[in-house]
Amino acid sequence: MILPIYTYGQPMLRKECEEIDKTYPELEKTIQDMWDTLKSSEGIGLAAPQVGLPIRLVVIDLDLLSEDMPEYKDFRKVYINPYIEEYDDSETDVSEEGCLSLPGLHEVVRRPTRIRVSYQDEQFQEHEEWVTGYLARVMQHEFDHLDGKVFTDHLQGLRRQLVKRKLNELQKGNFRCAYKVKVKR
Repeated sequence: MILPIYTYGQPMLRKECEEIDKTYPELEKTIQDMWDTLKSSEGIGLAAPQVGLPIRLVVIDLDLLSEDMPEYKDFRKVYINPYIEEYDDSETDVSEEGCLSLPGLHEVVRRPTRIRVSYQDEQFQEHEEWVTGYLARVMQHEFDHLDGKVFTDHLQGLRRQLVKRKLNELQKGNFRCAYKVKVKR
C-alpha cells in the first residue's frame, strides 16, 4: 500500500524514533508499504517517520542510480534500528540534497564521506560496517530522520536564513508534488 509522505511541519518529523524488535506488529507489511511508497515517489531512501511511524526503520534503493553509479546495481536494503556510531571527519564532501518530506527544496549540504554504522537486517542479524561515498551520504540523510532532523538542519549562516521562507511555505502546504503527502493542518 502506498502511504502518504509526511511533509515539513508535521511533528512526527521532529520526534526521536524508538527501536523495534521481532514482535513489532506487521513488520513485513510495513516494510513492503515503505518500498511501495518509495517506488511511487521515485525516491532513493525513506525513513519510517516520513510515513508517520516513530520507529527506527529505513529503506534505501540506489538501483535507480546504477546507470551513473554501476556499483549500486540492484542495491535495495532495509535497515532496522540503525545508528551512526562514528563519523570520519577527515574528508567531507558537498552535494545537493533533496527530501521527499521537503518537496521542491534542494540545498547543498556538507557531510563526511565515511561513517561507521550499526543496524539489523530483516532477520534481525546485527551488522556493523564502515560505509563510504554516496551510500554514506544517503544513510546520514535517512538516519537523521530517525533522530528528528531534516537536511536543512545542516545548513549554516546566510543559507539557513534564506531557506526559512521556503520552509514556511512548505509548512503551509504551498507546494506541488506528484506523490501522496500529509501536510500539517
